[in-house]
Amino acid sequence: MIEGTGNDLTELARVKRALEKQPTFLERVLAPEERAQAAAFHGQRLVEYVGGRWSLKESFAKAMGTGIGPEVGFQDLAIVDNDRGKPEVLRSPYPGKVHVAISHTKELVMTNVTLERMAKND
Repeated sequence: MIEGTGNDLTELARVKRALEKQPTFLERVLAPEERAQAAAFHGQRLVEYVGGRWSLKESFAKAMGTGIGPEVGFQDLAIVDNDRGKPEVLRSPYPGKVHVAISHTKELVMTNVTLERMAKND
């Protein structure tokens, strides 16, 4: 059963400015697992990766109905790309299944998160 959905649209130029002006931005937004994956990226690809994780976490918080804050923080979620480039949730505060989708243009990243409660025998 679907318990929540959340969408987010983030401007990549805003993420790029934050990365350039705030030395701790990367550590604040990315969980350790995500930082390890991000270490392989540079330039625009790094901006897209960080922007995508920011947006996914915003979408998750919206799906939970909380927003980013005391109940759901950036470090509460870890979402990394698998070998095929599909984002997968490694860790979240939601007890059920978390489905994520991400898409980029040159200027924007759009994400969607769907929270699914699992049946007792799943």
